[in-house]
Amino acid sequence: MGKCYSDEVEQALRYIYYDLRAGKGAEGFALLEKASAAGDGDASCILARCYCGTQYVWSGHNFPEDDDKAVALIHKAVEQGSGIGVMVAMRTGELTPSLEKKMGFANLEEAFNSVLEKAELGDAFSQYTAANAYFWWDFLRIQGKGRESFSTDGEFKSYLRENISKCEDLFQKAFRGGMYFAANNLNKYYSEGDEDLIAPRPELAKDLFKTGAERGFPIHQWFYADELYDAEQFEEALHWYKLGAEGGQLECWFRIGLMYEQGKGTAQDPAYAAQCYEKGLAQKQDSGKRIGCANRLGALYYDGNGVEKDYAKAFQLLKYAHDQDNNWGACYLGKLYFRGWGTQQDYGKARELLEKVDWNNSEAFYMLGAIYGQGLGVPEDIKKGVEYLQKAGSNEEAKKELLKYKKTLFGKWVRR
Repeated sequence: MGKCYSDEVEQALRYIYYDLRAGKGAEGFALLEKASAAGDGDASCILARCYCGTQYVWSGHNFPEDDDKAVALIHKAVEQGSGIGVMVAMRTGELTPSLEKKMGFANLEEAFNSVLEKAELGDAFSQYTAANAYFWWDFLRIQGKGRESFSTDGEFKSYLRENISKCEDLFQKAFRGGMYFAANNLNKYYSEGDEDLIAPRPELAKDLFKTGAERGFPIHQWFYADELYDAEQFEEALHWYKLGAEGGQLECWFRIGLMYEQGKGTAQDPAYAAQCYEKGLAQKQDSGKRIGCANRLGALYYDGNGVEKDYAKAFQLLKYAHDQDNNWGACYLGKLYFRGWGTQQDYGKARELLEKVDWNNSEAFYMLGAIYGQGLGVPEDIKKGVEYLQKAGSNEEAKKELLKYKKTLFGKWVRR
């Protein structure tokens, strides 16, 4: 038996939360499944979090998301007598009055105290769970209090302030103990404060992610690298992006690739950039960086920059990104549809995509001019076609296309 939980749960906590770089999340998950099936409510609670997505567990584990399983497990945790299960059920809105009656505690305060006792013994997950009860105001329900419990607004606010502020020390301890999630909530606490009860102290938030990065949390290495990148400290940013990527934070590969493609903080190397984007495509839960990798790699294949030109690969990658409601590659996709490169020629789709281009692109203007002027997939509109061709400026194809039209004495554009 571990100090606070079963051996299986304490080992799983290490694999899933405290030691992300070990790459043993799947082993931790398996330990929880076995322990939960054997009646361990704490295991059921943490397993439920694993099914809840990146709001509750690290994206690098690639655990499956399943809301139904998560709900069933959190109910099971409460019924199996888990204190953390009760707290997490409350936090996720699952602790209904009927479920509360099934918990193995006389009341919510007893359940909370069971977590607080483990927190005082130094368990980081318990410290984080207890801190959340203060941070998110769950203490009101736990203690059975509200505005009506106090004579004046001032007394009520004083009570709120006293309890909310207890989250700070617990979050700090949890963070030092390996719960990187604690720093995320501390960042919000310091940056925003809490209504008119807790004043913001942004200076205390400043180095949180740097500290997490130095402690080896891949996700904080990503966040800290972003801070450095925004400050144009590119060489140092690249260092932390690489550490994060090597630790399993696959989102970092997008920025590494971009920096090598553009020569920021390092020598320009589009071939290596392409390799980075390929690695970034391995993300299973897309925070937007997988889309970014698909777009940039698709563009490299289109241009033959750092890789051999391959329109089929370019189309596949750019279409994936566009199908996720991202229009960055609309111009490339439109050109591929127009010319029938890497896909079947489709002037209708080409027009839809090229009309999304909101910057000066002479080739896109040429293509739109040809589509409208020749009536390719749309009713012929020579006037509109000529306007696009003229916007294309010095584009050679546009110049040749313009020669097909002339202006009458009455100012109307017609085919020669």
